[in-house]
Amino acid sequence: MKKNESTSRRNFIGALAVGATAGMYAIPSPLFGGNASSEMAEDDPDAWFNKIRGKHRIVFDCTRPHEIFPFAWPRVFLMTNDHTGTPEKECGVVVVLRHDAIPYAFEDKLWQAYRFGEMFKADDPLTKAPATRNPFMKPKTGDFSVPGIGNVAIGINELQESGVMFCVCDAAITVYTAVAAGNLKKDPAEVKKEWLGSLLPGIQVVPSGVWAVGRAQEKGCGYCFAG
Repeated sequence: MKKNESTSRRNFIGALAVGATAGMYAIPSPLFGGNASSEMAEDDPDAWFNKIRGKHRIVFDCTRPHEIFPFAWPRVFLMTNDHTGTPEKECGVVVVLRHDAIPYAFEDKLWQAYRFGEMFKADDPLTKAPATRNPFMKPKTGDFSVPGIGNVAIGINELQESGVMFCVCDAAITVYTAVAAGNLKKDPAEVKKEWLGSLLPGIQVVPSGVWAVGRAQEKGCGYCFAG
């Protein structure tokens, strides 16, 4: 594990244990507060996972920015299953965005306002500099190309069109909005409300990423670590 990655994880766990855990209960959660950005029924947080269908099922566990891999691997799974006789509609794919991978669940405006590229050490695949936008939100044709394969459709919207399900960790959102609020001397509840109001369409908020990984496996998904 790299030094900066180790430090980031220690900071996250420390904040979760010391100060942010209480915030998880003090700040209204979209899972239980009726927020329109969550599709999950208030009385059944497991309901979203009942949508997982298909002969072949997999969950990609994304814990940090990892170049294009958290989005390329779901596409590879679909492509290679199609080549071996199982079309997209018969595959179940879940991507869990947790820990340092949560910024990919949000619109460009938050990347700019909160400097997500620097905050989460997320580089833009095109510029190789800290990202000031969500590179995987509606990318342009030709943005992503793989040697020997060519252009690949790995935008979140493109993967969703192929049936891939995305969710994001509420525990991590709570921690990082509290950290961001502290740095900017803002109200944590207001910052969290702002972030949740900027979720990309179709991304489900779940109680925690590890909870979601477990639920997906209970629904028959094989596990794949995606960074």
